[in-house]
Amino acid sequence: MENINAEQRFAETVLVLPPAPSPVGVYKSYLIDGKYLYVSGHGPVQADGKLIIGRIGADLDMEQGKLAARQVGLTILSTIKTNLGSLDKVKRVIKVLGMVNCVPDFGKHPYVINGCSELFKTVWGEENGVGVRSAVGMGSLPDNIPVEIEALFELF
Repeated sequence: MENINAEQRFAETVLVLPPAPSPVGVYKSYLIDGKYLYVSGHGPVQADGKLIIGRIGADLDMEQGKLAARQVGLTILSTIKTNLGSLDKVKRVIKVLGMVNCVPDFGKHPYVINGCSELFKTVWGEENGVGVRSAVGMGSLPDNIPVEIEALFELF
């Protein structure tokens, strides 16, 4: 079995984690149940704590949407690192649900969500960083964010 060091892999990306967001409603940002880590829907929090805003196909193009999805992935990583202490506590990605705020005729939802999935693959590797996934379009998302993603992980 491959010796996975997610912290080292993330450091090699030279990407910066934004601050972990606090819940803005009646929910928990994450929940651990046995060996499973459930992460609530996260938005694209930037390093300065502000959200990326806009609808794909109207305010943002597909590439900007993909970068927003990567930023959501970084926000999820921040929640994990802040609350569990290390990305190395995650064994593998099980499921990702990506929601894309887009115009009705936009059809490249999977491409946009690849921004997050590619990040997770980089951090946890081909075998453990890629799980099952859904990528769907939405008529709107909270605060007009372009992407919201929730995820399920298995812990060591």
